[in-house]
Amino acid sequence: MNLIIDIGNSLSKVAVADGKEIKFFQNYKELDIGDLMPIINNFRPQRCIVSAVGKIPVNTLVWLRQNLPVHIAGANTNIPLKNDYSTPETLGFDRLALAVGANYLLPNQNVLVIDAGTAITYDLVTSEGVYKGGAISPGLRLRFKALNDYTAKLPLIEHFKTVEIVGASTVECISSGVINGTVLEIDGYVEKINSIYEGCIVVLTGGDANFLANMLKNSIFVNPFLMVIGLNRILEFNV
Repeated sequence: MNLIIDIGNSLSKVAVADGKEIKFFQNYKELDIGDLMPIINNFRPQRCIVSAVGKIPVNTLVWLRQNLPVHIAGANTNIPLKNDYSTPETLGFDRLALAVGANYLLPNQNVLVIDAGTAITYDLVTSEGVYKGGAISPGLRLRFKALNDYTAKLPLIEHFKTVEIVGASTVECISSGVINGTVLEIDGYVEKINSIYEGCIVVLTGGDANFLANMLKNSIFVNPFLMVIGLNRILEFNV
């Protein structure tokens, strides 16, 4: 079994994985050693991989390395895909991990991964196991925040829900623009990708995946564990 740590923009994900099976999964706002101790004691993982969009806390990293072998995911990490991205040094490792996870679960398929989180990322893996890249756009909360930050009077909507396409109040209009606009964006992107890569399977993940899933017109799979599955596959590939 392996310990998987993904330190993201808003949350840190910690998982214990055994192949495709997730034995433990938890999100943390602020990850510290006290959170990791019982996980290591209970599951006795053999090794660990850490992926971070920012800096990894030094004390946490030192403690981890005292307890098990640790692989820090980065630009020099080998992955079981061919990477066609033109600027790999600027590519977030989280996007690569999602692509690897998708290819691992759905081999020999064209797969579009949509990660609906702080940003919405679109990442395409071909049936030949080639990572092609994709697109990045603001996530739901970023869109709501931008309207509040860059206008004089539009309110910030922090608790949102599905709304009709035509809003009857300012709050409803903002919600429709952000939520329905995002849904139309995703549907449109999926349709365009399918016109180029026939039979592309769509996998939705990230914090807003369940909220968006039922509003999308295309057939999709929701997998909240895709990131950790991908990181686990990468760790095994580098052993």
